[in-house]
Amino acid sequence: MANQHAKDLESGMPRNIDDRWLSTRQVVVISGVRRCGKSYFLRQIREKNNEKDYYFRFDDERLINFSVEDFETLDICFSELYGEQHTYFFDEIQNIEGWELYVRRLYNEGAKVYVTGSNAKMLSREMGTHLSGIHIPIELYPFSFAEYLQLKDINVNKTDFYTTAGAALLAKHLKTYMLSGGFPAYLQGEPDDYISALYQSIIYRDVLQRNNITNGREVLELMHFLASNAAKRHSYASLAKVIGVKHSDTVKHYIQCVEETYLLSQLLKYNASVKTQEASIKKIYLIDNAIIRLVGFNPTDNLGPLLENLIFVELKRRGKDIFYHANGSECDFIVRTGTRITQCIQVTVSLADESTRKREVAGLASAAKTYGTTDNTIITLDDDRISVEDNNIRIVPAWRWLLE
Repeated sequence: MANQHAKDLESGMPRNIDDRWLSTRQVVVISGVRRCGKSYFLRQIREKNNEKDYYFRFDDERLINFSVEDFETLDICFSELYGEQHTYFFDEIQNIEGWELYVRRLYNEGAKVYVTGSNAKMLSREMGTHLSGIHIPIELYPFSFAEYLQLKDINVNKTDFYTTAGAALLAKHLKTYMLSGGFPAYLQGEPDDYISALYQSIIYRDVLQRNNITNGREVLELMHFLASNAAKRHSYASLAKVIGVKHSDTVKHYIQCVEETYLLSQLLKYNASVKTQEASIKKIYLIDNAIIRLVGFNPTDNLGPLLENLIFVELKRRGKDIFYHANGSECDFIVRTGTRITQCIQVTVSLADESTRKREVAGLASAAKTYGTTDNTIITLDDDRISVEDNNIRIVPAWRWLLE
């Protein structure tokens, strides 16, 4: 415990903390992919609390035999070292089976608890049973474009949106961000090997070991193919052929296991029937563009999939309920608010080519007509000077949309 506190010295770049998370009695549950900044985020929350000493990190090889019975001993150690406090901070707590029972007891006794974890399914299952109704879920992602600019000390003001020089500079920074992604340590100078090691750790520790998957080769081949074909539609049957397995259910299981780690996400085709949605061909996106660039095979600049993947992650970061539309033509993203589709978004690198422009506009117009939306946007890298005949469609450069 003392060693953990001694190493816990820096709080990293400030991220947005809602004051309601600090004042509520509910358990605050912070989840996200490994190394996206959850530990730093938890430290920043601690710094805003008067009580900050009851902190413990469970992602530690010395705790391999720690069990739910040991929480009582941990409580005693906290009290002896720091005196009586009522605010607890637990990092990567999902590694301890039964942790939710202990957290529930702390809550019932009047304590305030913050926890982080890197496994979506495990957290959701446990929150749905013992923590139902008493928790606030927060999903943390690698740095956004705005956070990237802040990290790099690049100051942006509204006038930059409307000057040629300002727009060109932001477009240049966006292209760098598109390639580097948003993992904090990687942006701060870690080499490409850092991303490769992180990826391997997630696959071997959080996918293969946690789910007792013995054929790691199949999972690695599947992930290599998906990273090489991000933002495309895939059926489980077609993926099964790619990696040479007999049953599509095996591929479905592999993808679900990887999805639990936040490493990838599946986007469903919209349909009023949930059953039909689940049976639809999925589009696959990765949590960060650095994973796509360094894990997949990309013989070209691959800007199209990278841009679409970046927009997908940003929509998720903003908490949007999203699907894709396909009915003869395709629209990349449609946003549902409540029971209505309220927004349609198309993503393309450029509209300069006439055939590309016609295709992208047709896909967006089809979705807009189907759902009756008035908020319809084409996001490009920098084609904000191109216009289309449909006045119901807005064209916006990606850097502007990301910073709006």
